[in-house]
Amino acid sequence: MRYDAEHKQKTRERVLKEAAKAIRAEGPHQVGVAQVMAKAGLTHGGFYAHFSSKEDLIAEAIGQMFVESGEKMAAEYAGRTPAEALVGYINFYLSRSHRDSRSAGCPLPFLAADAPRLAEPARERFAKGVASLEAKLAGQLAALGHPNAEEEGAALLAQLVGAVSLARAEPDPERSDQILARCRASVKRRFGLENVK
Repeated sequence: MRYDAEHKQKTRERVLKEAAKAIRAEGPHQVGVAQVMAKAGLTHGGFYAHFSSKEDLIAEAIGQMFVESGEKMAAEYAGRTPAEALVGYINFYLSRSHRDSRSAGCPLPFLAADAPRLAEPARERFAKGVASLEAKLAGQLAALGHPNAEEEGAALLAQLVGAVSLARAEPDPERSDQILARCRASVKRRFGLENVK
């Protein structure tokens, strides 16, 4: 049976979403093609109709992770002032739910340690995703009138990712919560957002 292009695209998206979940849960090097295909409701044999290799799947799934992250950021920004949007994103990023999630959220804390060991196409997808997130944060900071918005956006992203990574690694729940709370307060203070809801 032949399927139309739309069906093939939807199937591919389903596989990519499952691969993105698997990367978040287990890391890119532990992702199994058969497992991802089964979770997507497909057979292993159909894999090559969508991807040329496991490395291709990983690279495309990393791209999917950044698409999902961008959608979350857009939802945080919708209908808000630049200050409210930025605070909403900071609050989401440095939250317990984001720290504790193993199936959703920003790809950077999941991938930063693994990225140097990935194949070049996956590393390129990672770098492109980082640049996109930095630009979105810089855009909000520019809208707030911050000088050096591009530089500040990159620094803000690094601080957010670092805080979540450290909070996830901390075995003591109270200290983990403190990492998030202190970073939230520091970031808001730095950008004059302490009183923004």
